[in-house]
Amino acid sequence: MTRDVVRKARLSGERTEDIESLLSSMEADKYIASSDVLVDMAHLVMLTRQQIVHEEYAKTLMKELLAMHESGVPPDAFDPSYEDIHAGIETILTKKTGGDAGGRLHIGRSRNDEVATCLRMRTRDIIIDQLEAVCRLRSVLLSVADGHITTVMPGFTHLQHAQPVTLAHHLLAYEQIFSRDYDRLFDALHRVNCSPLGSAALASTGYPLDRMYTARMLGFDRILVNSMDAVASRDFAEEILACDTMLLTHISRLCEELIIWSSSFVQFVVLDDRYCSTSSIMPQKKNPDVAEILRSRAGAVLGAFVSAITIVKGLAMAYNRDLQDLNPHLWRGISNVRRDVDLLAGMMETAEFNRERMAEEAGKGGTTTTELADTLVREFDIPFRTAHHIVGKAVRDGSLDLATLDKAAEEFHGKSLSSLGVTQEKIESALSVETSLSVRRLPGGPAPEAVRSALDNCRKELKKDVEQVSNKKLNISASLDELLTQARRIAQL
Repeated sequence: MTRDVVRKARLSGERTEDIESLLSSMEADKYIASSDVLVDMAHLVMLTRQQIVHEEYAKTLMKELLAMHESGVPPDAFDPSYEDIHAGIETILTKKTGGDAGGRLHIGRSRNDEVATCLRMRTRDIIIDQLEAVCRLRSVLLSVADGHITTVMPGFTHLQHAQPVTLAHHLLAYEQIFSRDYDRLFDALHRVNCSPLGSAALASTGYPLDRMYTARMLGFDRILVNSMDAVASRDFAEEILACDTMLLTHISRLCEELIIWSSSFVQFVVLDDRYCSTSSIMPQKKNPDVAEILRSRAGAVLGAFVSAITIVKGLAMAYNRDLQDLNPHLWRGISNVRRDVDLLAGMMETAEFNRERMAEEAGKGGTTTTELADTLVREFDIPFRTAHHIVGKAVRDGSLDLATLDKAAEEFHGKSLSSLGVTQEKIESALSVETSLSVRRLPGGPAPEAVRSALDNCRKELKKDVEQVSNKKLNISASLDELLTQARRIAQL
């Protein structure tokens, strides 16, 4: 059995398989292996630049690191006899380059700051993927909304018909929710993209490291200043899990509506067949299975968040091995979110909305009675609560004709509506879906002109966000390109 290069001097005895399986983080470390190689390269470039490691040793090590970067981390590095991928890579490098060279890579560094750096790099990449996906989803929602500015439908409260809106207005509500999810994720990225490298185990190091240099090489915005905080804190993981829990919760809400709307009861939407399944026994079935699974995903991410934050809650400063057990929850929680967002975008983009059914339901259930009450207030100077009582009593009595409203008005207002000049034509106009929509033209309202204005504003915000995440991605890529340039220079010395 290959001995872990970290373990062989201080500890003796062979571990059982149970001990190895408990302590090994190899399954989760598959997510950070490529990042670990980049961290090794940046650390070695810095050690060479600071004249801590002689160029001869640096050249030997860098050739092997570049080979790993270009060809992938060899499978042997994932042997469970190593506690983690960091020890696996170091052991293999030492075996290939000899102890005199391989033993110098870890100068001024602990696995504690190394793993914290790798976790942040991988999490950073996943957040950027998620940000790009959320922008794609928002773009789809805006595109679909643009085609349904005048598609009337009922708005709901308590899942009961409430007031008329349009499909565009409804979809813009979700676009606004997802725009805030974008903001939360991008804001979290600011706290994720900080370098712990150079903090060592917890108390920094006496070597003259250049922490800012390695941070820039790896695409970080800044360093984490306190070395204990740098190695022991995982609030960046907790935060992204919390953000993704909210994002998946919002996806779940929209999927719930798609599931209801696609039912035979409602028939507001027909989902593309590729997002549906059929029954193994009932040949007529078309089940919205993708929407159902996406609806469930919020629970899985929430579970990962609760697990992660519970692991951290009782840990004394600084590093504790418990933190290793947080990583699988992090990857399980955040790794498939990009896929989920893109699936929802595809489902929305290919959905066919039934304008006729939506229009048929738009005025049902008394959805326009609010506008009737508002008309009595605006045009006939009746107090709103009184108008509310008048219309509510008429609804209870089963009719909104002038005679029924007159009777209710005499009870609550002491005079009939007819005596105030209210006509049946006025009542019917107020009760029309078109009137109810057209008067609600305030910013954020469902009137077509308000929706068009909202669409324009949303497009501007989306364009800004797309450019923002693109620039961040380009900056990180440029930093890593410079790292590879410096690494190749050392390898050719």
